[in-house]
Amino acid sequence: MFLDSLLTRNPELVDAAAGLHRSGAIPPDTYVMDLDAVEANASLLAAEAGRLGLTLWFVVKQLGRNPELIRAVARHIPRYAAIDAPEARTLHAAGARAGNLGHLVQIPRRALPEMLAWQPETVTVFDLANARAVSEAATGLGRVQDVLVRLEGADGFVYPGQEGGVPLAALDDFAAELERLPGVRIAGVTAFPCVLCDPVTGAPAPTPSFEVALKARQVLAARGHTDLKLSAPSATSMASLPLLAELGATHGEPGHCLTGTTPLHARDTTQPEKPAYVYVTEVAHTLADGRPAVFGGGFYARSHITSALLPRTGLRLGVRHAPPENIDYYRLLDAPPRGGDVRLGDTALFAFRTQIFVTRSTVAVVAGLSDGAPRLLGLYDAQGRALS
Repeated sequence: MFLDSLLTRNPELVDAAAGLHRSGAIPPDTYVMDLDAVEANASLLAAEAGRLGLTLWFVVKQLGRNPELIRAVARHIPRYAAIDAPEARTLHAAGARAGNLGHLVQIPRRALPEMLAWQPETVTVFDLANARAVSEAATGLGRVQDVLVRLEGADGFVYPGQEGGVPLAALDDFAAELERLPGVRIAGVTAFPCVLCDPVTGAPAPTPSFEVALKARQVLAARGHTDLKLSAPSATSMASLPLLAELGATHGEPGHCLTGTTPLHARDTTQPEKPAYVYVTEVAHTLADGRPAVFGGGFYARSHITSALLPRTGLRLGVRHAPPENIDYYRLLDAPPRGGDVRLGDTALFAFRTQIFVTRSTVAVVAGLSDGAPRLLGLYDAQGRALS
């Protein structure tokens, strides 16, 4: 999906990743991350958001929750949106500040005292039971916690496994209940996804769920709530920030734009954000019909992957479809053309949309590419833990 963009915009990362694999410094099934590019992208986003009067909360699930990358992003975007409790702990340990907790996954009730003690800017609540739990934990800490009301997504725009939220029609009654809770204050609304990229052009556009969030904010304003936030996550990027500001959002949640890997970046190599990762594996064996199999572990079901580069020979081979219900022990490539040379252990490079935190991959962080002096900072697992 992003291989052409990567080769055009960041060939230095391609060369460095191939060299690290050839030398044995990294194993197959490794994402190589360009720390300099991630930080540069964060700087661009922070400057543009500031110009537009928007606030950003950064997201790192797709980066493998990596502490080196967290610190690089936080130098420019200090606060994060954590999608779940494990991610929140990793972000907190790396020194980033809590912007929004409960972003996609509600905070488990027993974890609330720990995490509210970090004084997050907001906590997202999906229902009254979670709001009561937040109120109780905040009261126990002697504070009042700002909360965002998560709205139920518009029909046809809710991903399986992400169901939940307050129906717009029930918001008035829901708000009345929250107003009675001593430990919370209604600070705004959110929904997901609020923006998606057009499947043909890649251009970002608001979803009907964005309109639901805007109407919800009006309902809360009519009840007397002021200075209401509206966080509009999904597809946040340099291209979509003006759209968020124009439509009335107050917050964006950059994720894939930090690595230059939104769908728009696959189609438009002139986007400001630079591609910042490449997936590295190697040929494990070859089938009788000539199709090479590469080691898996990092392939993501929604990756839209199309081709692989074998840098030893420069071969570009198509990637065979693999059903998502099967474990990706291997991934098959198309057989090379007659005379094509593919050998056991050959490096294979891929660039596709991923969510590293759901893989079993290694993450290698490389610095110095922008200065022409790349160095491997370390190897980590997909949850951000350093590997010895």
